[in-house]
Amino acid sequence: MTKHAYRLEMPQSRTTSVVFASPHSGRDYSWGFLRRSVLDERAIRSSEDAFVDLLLEDAPALGAPLLAAMAPRAFIDVNRSADELDPALVEGVRKIAHNPRVASGLGVVPRVVANGRAIYRGKIPLKEAEARIRLYWRPYHEALEGLLKENLEIFDEAILIDVHSMPHEALESIVHPGGRPDIVLGDRFGAAAHPEIVDRVEQAFLSAGLKVVRNAPFAGAYVTQHYGRPSRAQHVVQVEIDRSLYMNEQHIRPNGNFGAFRALMQRIVGDIVTIGQKQLPLAAE
Repeated sequence: MTKHAYRLEMPQSRTTSVVFASPHSGRDYSWGFLRRSVLDERAIRSSEDAFVDLLLEDAPALGAPLLAAMAPRAFIDVNRSADELDPALVEGVRKIAHNPRVASGLGVVPRVVANGRAIYRGKIPLKEAEARIRLYWRPYHEALEGLLKENLEIFDEAILIDVHSMPHEALESIVHPGGRPDIVLGDRFGAAAHPEIVDRVEQAFLSAGLKVVRNAPFAGAYVTQHYGRPSRAQHVVQVEIDRSLYMNEQHIRPNGNFGAFRALMQRIVGDIVTIGQKQLPLAAE
């Protein structure tokens, strides 16, 4: 078992309705989990959004909370619904209506990592899957729900920036007039966030010289769908970053551009934070 479900970094002064989250950068791989897997230590990390939490680490100093999952995505996926259990992996789970994520092995307890490589030799007990949900999935979502609720109370709105990374090869099929994109923003085609907020998030990346597309090939999964309620002033924008911009994907380590890109992300995070900063009324002259 991993030690903690999540890490929460709070600002000294909460000055924005924006919350940053990194649900897939967890790298607390327990020895017991690694021993159960048929994969080596590098292969099991292939679906991890490695180092995304480090790219966001300036958020608290800029006034926004940062929530990061500690358990690895290969162990439990907090960007899935708790009921997305895979009958091909978990003993005693009945087949449900077709769910593309579950069918591909990427349920709440994943059966595979990147490129469809199986994590286990056979099935795991239902009790084990339920324990992972209870000990890691639920605490993460309780923390996330709490942050958004607090922001609604403080600022009358909540903006979640849910940050992920994507393999460079995932963008090969995208044809874009401006060239190959660096960033994919997902708002479930307008259902998860007000267009003005998405426009401003996009502008933060464009101003930093990055190419941006929306909703293809990633429109947002469970977190975006579940928490995105723009009619209730609760907005979610999923951000996918091309991993090759800052890391060596084969060896899963920062590349030579990591420092420069992290500095660029500090500027981008600072711009996004301003979206949730309310202007105080001007004092009468």
